[in-house]
Amino acid sequence: MKKRSTYTVKDVARIAKISVRALHHYDDIGLLVPDRSANGYRTYTDGDLLRLQQILISRSFGIALEDIKRSLDDPGFDMAASLRDQRAKLVARLTETHRAIASIDTALETLTSKEKAMSTDMSKIFDGFDPADHEAEAKERWGDTPAYKESRQRTQRYGEKEWAAIKAELSAIWSDGAAAMQAGHGPDGADGRAIAERHRQHIERWFYALTPDMHAGLADMWEADPRFAKNIDKHGEGLTQWVAAAVRHAAGN
Repeated sequence: MKKRSTYTVKDVARIAKISVRALHHYDDIGLLVPDRSANGYRTYTDGDLLRLQQILISRSFGIALEDIKRSLDDPGFDMAASLRDQRAKLVARLTETHRAIASIDTALETLTSKEKAMSTDMSKIFDGFDPADHEAEAKERWGDTPAYKESRQRTQRYGEKEWAAIKAELSAIWSDGAAAMQAGHGPDGADGRAIAERHRQHIERWFYALTPDMHAGLADMWEADPRFAKNIDKHGEGLTQWVAAAVRHAAGN
């Protein structure tokens, strides 16, 4: 891509693969504040794109937005040092991914070879997987809330059967949402409200009591955090924005 001095908000959304709404949110909270053109439109620079990269990388590590802002606004912040540190963390993450892939290969060999099944140390099929991968982030965000405590109490009782049911139910919600979106139904219509309510009830059924306002807060997080968008958009390009809008409409926001 040819380097240029300024970018529109749509340019940045396309380049960074995040929503315009997320960029507006970052502007509103002072995390990524672009200049304004004479007619009032947001204009971003290459420096803004570098800052946005820092934001998105930090979010991928589960760092809260307010902590990211505090770090980036620190007069002593060193972007090069930060990038080197982030690179090291990603390499470590890659190592864990390779371990996880190896464990899957071991499981496949066990399934396809009776001789292998007899000799395999079954603990190896769990190598590289840690159910508590996101525990620290969840605790940081919601650790003092009744919802977090309720969710922890309930999920500690879940076994393989329950987690499989949760995954299948959520996948069905996203798939039905994608079908409604692709059929041209707006997120503010009956189909959008139905998908939003199904998701809210899904959270209540398996995790914790979820008010419409809390649900809208989750919708904002889906759009602001690329990890959520990546998983949701697997069911349909643009689904994250559609279902987030549906949740906010259902909540009256």
